[in-house]
Amino acid sequence: MTAVTAPSAASSSARTRPGSGPSAAASGRWAWLRERGMGASVLVAAISGGFGVLLVAVTGLIGAWLMADPFLSGGETVVIVVAILSVLLVAVAMYVAAIVTANTFATIVAGRTRQIALMRLIGASARSQRSHIARQGLVVGAIGAVIGLVGGTAGALGLQEIAARAWGLNVDYNVVQPVLLAPALIVALTTWIAAWSGSRRVLEVTPLAALAGSAPRTAEEAAGRTRRRVTAVSLFGVGAVLLALGILAGFVTPLGVVVAFFGGLASFTGLSLGATLVMPPLLRLTGRLFGRSASARLAAENALRYPERSSRMAIGVVMGVTLVTMFAVASESVKGVMAASGGGEVSGDMARLLDTFSAVMMALVGVSAVIAAVGLVNLLTIGVVQRTRELGLLRALGLTGRQIRSMVLFEAAHITITSVVFGLLLGIAYGWAAAQSLLGSVRVPPLWLAPTFVLPGIPWLTVAGVVVATAVLTLVAAVVPTRLATRVSPVEALAE
Repeated sequence: MTAVTAPSAASSSARTRPGSGPSAAASGRWAWLRERGMGASVLVAAISGGFGVLLVAVTGLIGAWLMADPFLSGGETVVIVVAILSVLLVAVAMYVAAIVTANTFATIVAGRTRQIALMRLIGASARSQRSHIARQGLVVGAIGAVIGLVGGTAGALGLQEIAARAWGLNVDYNVVQPVLLAPALIVALTTWIAAWSGSRRVLEVTPLAALAGSAPRTAEEAAGRTRRRVTAVSLFGVGAVLLALGILAGFVTPLGVVVAFFGGLASFTGLSLGATLVMPPLLRLTGRLFGRSASARLAAENALRYPERSSRMAIGVVMGVTLVTMFAVASESVKGVMAASGGGEVSGDMARLLDTFSAVMMALVGVSAVIAAVGLVNLLTIGVVQRTRELGLLRALGLTGRQIRSMVLFEAAHITITSVVFGLLLGIAYGWAAAQSLLGSVRVPPLWLAPTFVLPGIPWLTVAGVVVATAVLTLVAAVVPTRLATRVSPVEALAE
């Protein structure tokens, strides 16, 4: 049977409908961009791309200012440090965006199961279907990258003007540089790769699935993915070992933080891949907090019955909470290490400097948290849209619109509470490891003690802020899905 590609339904109808022309066919070809979830994916790409462009431009501007100031000694070193921090922050933002995008496309593919199976039935190969979805990811990434490039460049030009007028930082530097294209290109390629990764389920769709609905995997089906689980456990194990080695190396050299960085990256990637192993037991514990009402029990069972869907929603929130908490705890732990090495309290000036640096870093990392928040709202909305038949059945069985709204809100709260607690624990561990591996061997006056070991420093005010912000996020994220859920007509939903 000859393999064919997957044209959209709209483009097919444009070719067969009398009087339809090239413009109708073109609009049908791009109709998939209006599909639920694509707009949010473009937004994620635009935010990460704009953030990258802005950081690269501002880094160049700061470097030009430092090099032009005759009173600043060691300007080159400061420029290198700022550049390294910028690269790390851009990498973190794109890493979060890639995971959010991969989860979004995985959810979209789960909703297209029947459509993909029908294309398989008429001769399309699984690889051609997957390539088609990956190309959609490339288009989404390219659109977002262009928007981010324009927005980031405009923001950098605005900052340059503000710095010149308000602070007198007027240097001869052209913000618009060819290097600004690099973050945009990386975002487009990252989105393409994320779409390819998220569409791996296409390879498992058989033509027989065309006769069934497009339901996500159950817990039993997800449990059978042995290769993915082995990879996740291996990555987490390697990452944990590297974290431990980085902390031990930190008692000898500050370069231990490099080892710890790769350990943190590997271990969190392992957690992301193995989310269906980690999140269901945690969700089960959280489910007991919501009582025994029908809405609460259904919300808890939905999270456990389809672990892939709930894990995709949870991991984005875990990333955002972990990043913000990590930098706050790292800053507080740095104070503890310096105080222990010096034999007393950190000076007021040094404490203010560390607090300012921590605030700036958390504000920049907040961009990654925003990306994760967009992912949560997007996946909740897609999940409700893809569960039209299920919600219609619940309405037909007697659940009221209010109970349906409560169920969706409980699901969002269920996932968010679990993610916040887990993210706080991870953030504390990673933040402490970063501080300990960086400064464990550094000697501070007046006692110059080293090596130094301290317990994690926890900024409780920041932790409370994270909890409150995430609670607000849950309410905001559930607004659109709850409205969509209550609009479902039992008759129309069961007819799908």
